[in-house]
Amino acid sequence: MTVHEFVIRYREAFGENSPLPVAWGYSHTAVTEVRKIPRCMIGAIRKVCDGDSLTLSADNVLCGGGSLYTAFAPMPDRVPTFVSEVEHYKQTKEQVKTYIDRLGIRLSVKPYLNFVRMDHLDNLDGMEGILCFATPDVLSGLCSWAFYDNNDDDAVCTRFASGCCSIVTFAAKENAEGGRRCFIGLLDPSARPLIPKHELTFSIPVCRFKEMMQTMEQSALFQKAYSVVRKRINGEIRKGTDL
Repeated sequence: MTVHEFVIRYREAFGENSPLPVAWGYSHTAVTEVRKIPRCMIGAIRKVCDGDSLTLSADNVLCGGGSLYTAFAPMPDRVPTFVSEVEHYKQTKEQVKTYIDRLGIRLSVKPYLNFVRMDHLDNLDGMEGILCFATPDVLSGLCSWAFYDNNDDDAVCTRFASGCCSIVTFAAKENAEGGRRCFIGLLDPSARPLIPKHELTFSIPVCRFKEMMQTMEQSALFQKAYSVVRKRINGEIRKGTDL
């Protein structure tokens, strides 16, 4: 299945009301101007769903956590204190340090991180992850698809993370290791105001996505049960008990 064919099938699976996935990857070349972005990159990433590409670099990722999780800079000394004593996302600074050490982040040797909506791509060359912004109904379909040919208990994971970590860090490492896990994200309260209130993210490493492209048409996405959900996504039936 080509990228073009995938986009057609994705729209068939989820309808026109669901944003298309975004592909991202590190590169020596910027796909667009390195523009100034707000302190948190999450809002800028979500806007890629509207069609404009995004390039991140050490010059426009100004958040200390963001620069760490996008592998542009080492962890600032203040991050463990901020996460534990200001945000209260972890009980102690030591927990934060241990957690980040386990991530094994290696600084990128490429200066740019590009995000491109998939209908603007001819192929996946240079891409490392696929990002979907998903309502619960769309997330149901994405998870069903990921579970179809993967019987592992961690086929789909939800882990503690900032928004940018759940989008980039996990999938980048999984892709480098040839892994098969997908990741639900954007549970970070600090990032949630920057995306629509009914959305989470679903991140797929490209190595896994290439497998999933081959099973898409046979998975639950195109079977009877999900067809009812698709109708609700697209407003063809009413919500809740009116199914």
